[in-house]
Amino acid sequence: MKNIKEIFAKVKVWLASLSFRTGVIVLVSCIPFYILSFAQMALPISTSAKGVLWVVLFGLAKTAQYGGLTILGVEGYKKLRDKFRRKKGNEEEGAVEDNPQELT
Repeated sequence: MKNIKEIFAKVKVWLASLSFRTGVIVLVSCIPFYILSFAQMALPISTSAKGVLWVVLFGLAKTAQYGGLTILGVEGYKKLRDKFRRKKGNEEEGAVEDNPQELT
């Protein structure tokens, strides 16, 4: 029987070998699970069933979140963060470039 640390190490290596795009997709998939984990509280079912649903859905959300971050890795996370920062910076610069009178 293999050691649990060896199994987790192999899973981590396998996840890290997946593409950047896959990491983004897995990371984005955690959003519906978070929404569902809290939205199910409005269902007319027993409290114990709501608790079980919350644990399952919140667990899936956390698994998708950490799995996506593992796939992305540090470099992928930086790449994604920079992409959002550049997009925000371009919008701010675009507003100034559209009105040349603000430059004077």
